[in-house]
Amino acid sequence: MPIQNHIVPKQRKTIRLQEYAIGIFTGIVTKSALKKAIKKHLVFVDGKLASTATPIKGSETITLHEDTKAKTGRVFQKKLEVLFEDEYLAAIHKPAGLLVSGNSFKTVGNALEQNIAHSLMTDATKPRPVHRLDYPTTGVLLVGKTRSGILELNRLFEKKEIDKTYYAVAIGEMKKEGFINVPIDGKEALSHFKIIKSVLSDRFGLLNLVKLSPKTGRRHQLRKHMAHIGNPILGDADYGKAGLILKGKGLYLHAFSVEFTHPFSKENVKIKKELPIKFKKIFNTI
Repeated sequence: MPIQNHIVPKQRKTIRLQEYAIGIFTGIVTKSALKKAIKKHLVFVDGKLASTATPIKGSETITLHEDTKAKTGRVFQKKLEVLFEDEYLAAIHKPAGLLVSGNSFKTVGNALEQNIAHSLMTDATKPRPVHRLDYPTTGVLLVGKTRSGILELNRLFEKKEIDKTYYAVAIGEMKKEGFINVPIDGKEALSHFKIIKSVLSDRFGLLNLVKLSPKTGRRHQLRKHMAHIGNPILGDADYGKAGLILKGKGLYLHAFSVEFTHPFSKENVKIKKELPIKFKKIFNTI
């Protein structure tokens, strides 16, 4: 049964459906979510079953059908710290040990309605995360509250107009500052790092508080890049060096801030979350 329709405005050039349709439907706010809907045969263009490569030129009607197999019922009750909120978007602090989204019941996405106020805008929708943080990573996570808000935040990410800053604890001697330009999964990946402070460690030799700025958004990018230069992030069980993996304390990677021009108010917005206590225990003067 059709649940949402979208009429495509005139396009300057033909574009593939998987590139065009991100954010046009409530709940389909990422490329992966769109691909899943298409794979489940829920998306049609002018009444015909669509594929990711279906060409979009303008004037087409894109229809999203109901997923009759989708799970319904329970609500995930989880208190989240809200760092910023207006009628269009919000930001929360993502705790460690929690998925942002996916098939799991216990996700940030399933807890947002309990923490984010319903928007009063005419295109209000269920709040949705517009990007990802790894399961063990903490920090600032952006959320869209309206269909236009979700679409605009996605566009800002695509244009690389959202500056993200992370802090990590990296193991071993390393350069004070530099770029890591190493492809991930065959795609360009670029990260900048800068040491803020270093302390001696009996077990690890040297621990560095490192400021990280990803210039691209590949999966596990910062973790893979730091491991590539021989300075894995403390607590990284996936990419750490044998014998130097700290257990029981989690991953020392924190999404400290995001900064961007608000797509509607046009004001500069900077949202940050201070470093976790476990960072401060290592670098006790920060």
